[in-house]
Amino acid sequence: MKKRVHVVAFSGSLRTGSYNSAMIRIAQQVCPENMTIEVFDLAPIPLFNEDLRQAGQPASVSELKERIAKADSLLIAVPEYNYSMSGVLKNAIDWASRPIDTSPLNDKPVAIMGAGGRLGTARAQYHFRQVAVFTNMHVMNRPEVFIAGAQDQFDEKGSPRSPEISERIKSLLIALADWTLRLGGQQGGENS
Repeated sequence: MKKRVHVVAFSGSLRTGSYNSAMIRIAQQVCPENMTIEVFDLAPIPLFNEDLRQAGQPASVSELKERIAKADSLLIAVPEYNYSMSGVLKNAIDWASRPIDTSPLNDKPVAIMGAGGRLGTARAQYHFRQVAVFTNMHVMNRPEVFIAGAQDQFDEKGSPRSPEISERIKSLLIALADWTLRLGGQQGGENS
């Protein structure tokens, strides 16, 4: 029997009809049997402020960091705004990375995906990879999941118009499970 992998997933978009959030929901539906996916909502996370952190970080930030620490790996939907990742996503990573010596992001296996315009969030995903170098997250190289022309790929309820989208996300999750176990098994998750 394969070891279970517990994944915390979040979308860098707060929009109600977000295609990236839809990808997270699809991931929950198609994840392999040896994986559980817990979704974390980034909406309650305030803007990063070092003064606020030193005064005692907000409860929403503590919860984010605890969930990341307990997860074996992360699944992140990376939207693209102005050729880069969203401020929402960068803000969450900034909070989770402090203080650096106890950051739950350190050594964490990560899979990224995104739905957007003509390049399907390729530029934003590459910027995320740069941030991952500093935080020492281990982002999978392949498969890459870029959903281009997202407005035509999902219906009004956020369901994919083609089974190929679900298949690509499922392939990403199978690779994430293998990647997580290859990098040392469970990272302290609930199902260890």
